[in-house]
Amino acid sequence: MEELLKTPLYDRQKELNSRNVPFCGWDMPIQFDGIIAEHGYCRNDVAIFDTSHMGEFFFKGDIVESNINSAVTIDIEVLPVGKCKYGFLLNEEGGVIDDLIVYKLKEDELMIVVNASRAAIDFKTLSSRIKVGTLDDRSLEFAKLDIQGPNAKKALEKYFDLDLDDLKFFSFVQTKTFDSYCLLSRTGYTGELGFELYVDAPTAVKIWDALIADGVKPAGLGARDALRLEMGYSLYGNDLTEEISPLEANLGMFVNLKRDYVGRDALIAQKEKGLGRILIPFKTTSRRSARKDFEVYQNDKKIGFVTSAAFSPILNVGIGLAMLDTELFEKDELFELRDKRGSIEAQRAILPFISQK
Repeated sequence: MEELLKTPLYDRQKELNSRNVPFCGWDMPIQFDGIIAEHGYCRNDVAIFDTSHMGEFFFKGDIVESNINSAVTIDIEVLPVGKCKYGFLLNEEGGVIDDLIVYKLKEDELMIVVNASRAAIDFKTLSSRIKVGTLDDRSLEFAKLDIQGPNAKKALEKYFDLDLDDLKFFSFVQTKTFDSYCLLSRTGYTGELGFELYVDAPTAVKIWDALIADGVKPAGLGARDALRLEMGYSLYGNDLTEEISPLEANLGMFVNLKRDYVGRDALIAQKEKGLGRILIPFKTTSRRSARKDFEVYQNDKKIGFVTSAAFSPILNVGIGLAMLDTELFEKDELFELRDKRGSIEAQRAILPFISQK
């Protein structure tokens, strides 16, 4: 068995009795004090997440001549320096190879943040599509910390010599903290006020120690999954795959069909033909929660499958996303989520499941 990678914070987390699991080739904390408690830290105060498993690619070269603008759905040419944007790396059939965020560092320099599970195929795919310029995988050089919650700014401001209020959503700044380089981004995966910090390993440990000493609570992947799902944010491998397009995933707002990129023609054809299936949000009529791959039935007919599900501590019910047949699904009727052990009653919901602050 291949040995799992460890983040620079592994030892610190074990000192806090983290419960770890294998995740995308990494040994990652799924919880510390418990998923519901950590969910509350983030929603009501501030929490720190170690997301150092994420991948970071760096591109340098002419944006136009390199063809990188056609490699992804994001229009990098018009993206201002200091801004970042969410989008997709698609295959020719319009399926999602990965969802990613592109940071425009300079007019000819980018940082591309990708999912750990897809880093290898992402790098191979992007490299094959870029004509000129350089693309470097520097994932193991960076640690990544997410500081999320209504008190995130208060927790961080004393460690940066700048006004964090000036950093708008999906903006970033290259600065310093603890006398070391830090890319500080006003982004997150929780729906709360939050920041993501890209730093080297020694700096990550210093930031972690300082924030923990200040009373910031650590949170693991379990709470992160419930938090992102309450906002309806997609998770690669569940709600997005190479067989699922952004249109089917109900993420059409993130693709511009008027500009050229790999996979666009397939999306246009899919839209013109009409979607045979689409991802919909649901909530259960009880505290019971489904799991990924539960089958969905309505009027005793199988109409789809669950892609993501969790218990929402805010709503006190199960919530999730399901891929459903558009012709068979009666949107105003209840349906069932089934596995071998039984069924759970559910109904269509509206995103986000909770109000964004």
